Amino acid sequence: MTEQTIGYVHSTESFGSVDGPGIRFVVFMQGCRMRCEFCHNPDTWNMGGGTPFTPQELLDKALRYRNYWGDEGGITVSGGEPLIHIDFLIEFFKLAKEKGVNVSLDTCGQPFTYDEPFFSRFEELIEYTDLVLMDIKHIDNEFHKKYTMHGNTSILNMARYLSEKNVPMWLRHVLVPERSDYDDHLERLSAFIDELDSVIKVEVLPYHRLGVYKYEELGIPYKLKDIDPPTAERIENANRILKTHKYQTQ
Repeated sequence: MTEQTIGYVHSTESFGSVDGPGIRFVVFMQGCRMRCEFCHNPDTWNMGGGTPFTPQELLDKALRYRNYWGDEGGITVSGGEPLIHIDFLIEFFKLAKEKGVNVSLDTCGQPFTYDEPFFSRFEELIEYTDLVLMDIKHIDNEFHKKYTMHGNTSILNMARYLSEKNVPMWLRHVLVPERSDYDDHLERLSAFIDELDSVIKVEVLPYHRLGVYKYEELGIPYKLKDIDPPTAERIENANRILKTHKYQTQ
């Protein structure tokens, strides 16, 4: 077995209900280059951690739960950032599709590039991908750099490419007071989404503090300790501006 067919898994969830349609087996891959201030899984950042799996080993583990998936469920690979493990994903998704499994990719899109060898691999991966769940952390490139340590150019390019290829997308936006909860930024994000043709769902994800204890355990300073979750009014406002009501899942 070659190194390219090994993926490093942080953890799995047997009965995920928010990571794609239906009930899903969710795989959280290890490693992420972004450092989002509002990330609730900083334990997935380390590029050198995780449990090694071959694609077949991981699929065998997932298929134990197939009876619970129903007609709409399946497997979602999340992270961390799963595209770091793109060669592993290609083989894993290919094996899953051979078994008739619905597979979704949950990504922030940061590794995306039109440069080779990544782009050809990404094109192959998308052939076996039923749905892409994509986070757009901030529509403004400079603010995106400030709050994640990376710009958003590759992320927006990936969304445009998926639209061109008519790949179904769920777009999600974390609403963080004093970070992303400003009407002008939400209007810009809404305008960008309107340019895309294959978006089937848009979600506003209110910022929460459920992962604060992980920062404490890891000894990482938590930069949002003085920021409260958004109010119901601001959540409703974001849903209105992003027109989340008009998108229906398929």
